Amino acid sequence: MNPSKGVGAGLDSLAVQSGPRKPGIFRFFAGLRQGRDSAQKTFVFAAVSPLVLYMGFFTLFPMIWGFALAFFDYSARRVGGPLLGFGGDNPFVGLQNFTEMLNFAADAPLNVRQFHTSIKTTLLFAALILLLNLAISLPLAVLIESAHDRLKGFFRLFFFLPVLAPSVGVAIMWEYVYHPQRGLLNGIQTLIGGRLVGTNWTGDQSLVFLGIPVALLAVIVAYLWQDLGYNLVIFIAALQSIPESIKDAARIDGTSSWQMFRYIILPLLKPTILLASVLTVISAFQVFDIIQVMTEGGPNDQTRVLLLDIYNNAFRFQRMGWASAVSVVLFLAVLVISLVQTRLLRTEWEY
Repeated sequence: MNPSKGVGAGLDSLAVQSGPRKPGIFRFFAGLRQGRDSAQKTFVFAAVSPLVLYMGFFTLFPMIWGFALAFFDYSARRVGGPLLGFGGDNPFVGLQNFTEMLNFAADAPLNVRQFHTSIKTTLLFAALILLLNLAISLPLAVLIESAHDRLKGFFRLFFFLPVLAPSVGVAIMWEYVYHPQRGLLNGIQTLIGGRLVGTNWTGDQSLVFLGIPVALLAVIVAYLWQDLGYNLVIFIAALQSIPESIKDAARIDGTSSWQMFRYIILPLLKPTILLASVLTVISAFQVFDIIQVMTEGGPNDQTRVLLLDIYNNAFRFQRMGWASAVSVVLFLAVLVISLVQTRLLRTEWEY
């Protein structure tokens, strides 16, 4: 008997026996992978589906419905058609709501004139909020960063706490500050001047400072008090991310503190300033609760902003078609202003 043949036959038989096992093992592991992928897909679907349904029913659908309302003379008090109340006593008017907005005649309908007033007030409010917020929060962030390490946390908490307060509570607090009889501001004036002062800061339409109604300035102060800490924290985080090597090199070159801020820190913070500007403008255009509680848009519509105009038309006077058209204008205004800010403040570099 040839030993080599025996060994070869044994190897051949072993190869024959083990040959069918390899596809079976591969199929086993392939099945495990498919099962794992299927389980992952099932988990992802189960986790994402509630969020998608929530966004669809409570965000996307209301947006589409609100946009459609802008083309109808719609009121919830009237009986409309079978499809979401459109048609019937809520007729389709096309672009009529938008064309009426362009009526600048003195005898234009009251809702049109109030819309024009609310646009001007909103733009003025947003511009003042943006300028004052950046002018205060950015230098304040630099000062806090230059303080002792033990004090930084205290100052950050101190200025950020008002952000966490409810807007209605903030409005009520500032109402007491501006109260004409027992307000803190009038009390300080009485104490300093030695005579009783009863200025109605939020209700006297004749009070004007530099062409700006004092009632609007009073609301701006209350809004800034609450909103200032948000941008402050953003700027502090951006300042902490600037490499120390850049500052050390500037100090070696004999750069003063002002030159350091003007020519080094400020340019490096340009992306952060863009972010803070866009967020501040969007927030300012959406102001409602502070004005609703403090002034209700008065005196004589001096603090009437777009969101308050939308609320009054939609829920007080049931002109939901007109209110939806104003909402579309508000959305487009925020979109255009944000794009312009992005265009003007964007940078092509990062540190």
